[in-house]
This record gives sequence, structure tokens and C-alpha cells, in this order.
Amino acid sequence: MNKLKLMGIAAVVMLAYACSTVPLSGRNRVSFVSETEMQSAAAQSYTALLKDPQTKVLNNADAVRVKRIGQKIAAAVTSYMNANGYGSQIQGFSWEFNLIDSKEVNAWCMPGGKVAVYSGILPVTKDDAGLATVMGHEIAHAVAQHSSERASKAAVAEGIGSLIGAATASKSATTQAVINQVYGIGAQAGVLLPNSRTQELEADHLGLIFMSMAGYNPTNAVSFWQRMASASQGSQKPPEFLSTHPADGTRIAQIQKDLPEAQRYYNSTTGKPVK
Repeated sequence: MNKLKLMGIAAVVMLAYACSTVPLSGRNRVSFVSETEMQSAAAQSYTALLKDPQTKVLNNADAVRVKRIGQKIAAAVTSYMNANGYGSQIQGFSWEFNLIDSKEVNAWCMPGGKVAVYSGILPVTKDDAGLATVMGHEIAHAVAQHSSERASKAAVAEGIGSLIGAATASKSATTQAVINQVYGIGAQAGVLLPNSRTQELEADHLGLIFMSMAGYNPTNAVSFWQRMASASQGSQKPPEFLSTHPADGTRIAQIQKDLPEAQRYYNSTTGKPVK
């Protein structure tokens, strides 16, 4: 058996043993990059960011809101994960929430529960429910281990590229260049970008449920994303198939479809969906 076939078999075996399930959505994900290592690196990066002289961490009323809402969502998520057999997937999480002074309309959550909200997004969130929408979405990325999955997908794409390179080694330089260019576009548009869009919609889905568990009405998520769409009007966006994020209309339509499920958690007094 030649080296190329062995590499292909090894890749298939590695993928088969690296699958796990995302809580609530039930999607199978490929993740063979260590989540523990991702959390460790994230914690170091987060600490470095907060200590950076150019980073201004706010300690005002809005910062208190960020911490309060974040802690409520984290408590609900932790309770749900532990009660439903997913506790190991948030093992090592050390939640932290900070508001950073920046005009950037953004927020994020690193592996391990390290959250940053930029003050520039507050005019768009408007109220606690809007802020819970954002934080629920970002926390969902970490809970679903999207960073590990993206790293794994990138490694797979790189590995497949190596296989293609080995298979075309005997071709002319011109032929190899064409094949490599086509593969590069294919890997981005066919694997990495759709995976990112899938993760975004999944984070919307999980985020709706997480904010509902924490006591925030998920119907407010629609108006928040509509405001986000309005805020981004005029900016140049790539076509959806070449974007890491779904189009605004796609996202809002899917959220509306997900609302009935999220509403069942919001109306519950037990933390479980109302049947």
C-alpha cells in the first residue's frame, strides 16, 4: 500500500474517532484539537489583553450589567450541562466577563468562558434582553467548542491539501498550480466557510435557549439582529457563500424558526422545556 493511501486511511480513521455531539443541536462535530489546550491558550491571551496598556476595561454601570447578565447565563448553562450529561464539555471553564471601551460593535467568548463585550455594541443591544442575546450567542460558541472544531477543520483541510499535492506531484508545474488554486478556493468555500456559517447559526440557536434559561425573553433576539442588520447597512459584504457569517435575512429567518423551542425554556420554571 503506497504512502498516499496510508495517509488517506489515517485521515479517515482520525475523523471517525474525533466526532462528538453538540449539546441541544445534536450536530456531530469533528474535534481532535485538545479543548484543554485551547482553554489554556485562551486564558493566557485574555489575561494579556486585559493587561495591555491600550485596553481600557470599564468599571461602570454597564460593566456591572455585563457581569450580571453573563453570570446569569453561565449559571443556567452550567446547570443544564451538568444535569444532562454534558458536564465534561465545560470542564475547566472559568467564567469571566468584562466590558472593554471600544467603538467596535463586537463581543466574543474564548474557550473556557472568557467573555469580552465592547462598549460600541451597547447602543445596538439597547437593553438587558439585547445584551443577553449577544452574550448568549458568544457563550454558545464556547460551549459548543467551535474554536476546537475550526482548528480541527483547518488541520483537515491542510492535510487534504497535502494529499492532493502528493497525488499531483508528477504533473507539470502549470497543472499543479491550477489544481492547487482550485483546491484552495474549494477548501474555503466548500469546507471552512460553510462550517463557520453553520457554527454561527448554531450559536444563534443555542444562544436563544441559553438566554431563555437565564430568564430573558428570546423574542427580543429578532429585534436585536434586525438592529444589527440596520447598523451594518452600507458596509461592503461578500456574497453569503464566500462569507464566514450567514446573510442577515438568513440569520433572522432561522432565529424566527428557532423561537418556539427557545420559548419553551423561557416559560419553564424547572429549567427543562415545557412540552
